[in-house]
Amino acid sequence: MSEGVKIIAVNRRARHDYAVEDSLECGIELEGTEVKSFRDGKISFPDAWAEIEGDQVWLRSLRVAENPFSSIFNHDPDRKKRLLLHRDEIKRLRRKVEERGYTLVPLSFYFKKSRVKVELGLCKGKKLYDKRADIRERDINRDMAREFRRS
Repeated sequence: MSEGVKIIAVNRRARHDYAVEDSLECGIELEGTEVKSFRDGKISFPDAWAEIEGDQVWLRSLRVAENPFSSIFNHDPDRKKRLLLHRDEIKRLRRKVEERGYTLVPLSFYFKKSRVKVELGLCKGKKLYDKRADIRERDINRDMAREFRRS
């Protein structure tokens, strides 16, 4: 990421459970108290995903905690949030999701020029043996790095 970017949260579990084919940056439509919660980092998205309904993309299972300092007009923490994408991007994503069986998973949330952005990944689920191979490869790389540091 470039300068002027402040990372809020990263979904490390997504890279473990899914093979990320492509990723794209998109905006997210938030209410005022939700932005305050994002600034405090009070979000939870272990099993969040996005779906395409009509001509819009919606983010589901993203929990944004209520702000304790706001008034009684606080936001609903579990509401679905609309992602801001161009029409062409939505059409391209719809084709891949419907034809090839991909899933849209949020990979990270960050501020870019004071706006909340989402890195949305076009992912395919990994099988158990794929996960084991990734863990084995990571362990081998870690051992090699250790040996290089020693010598």
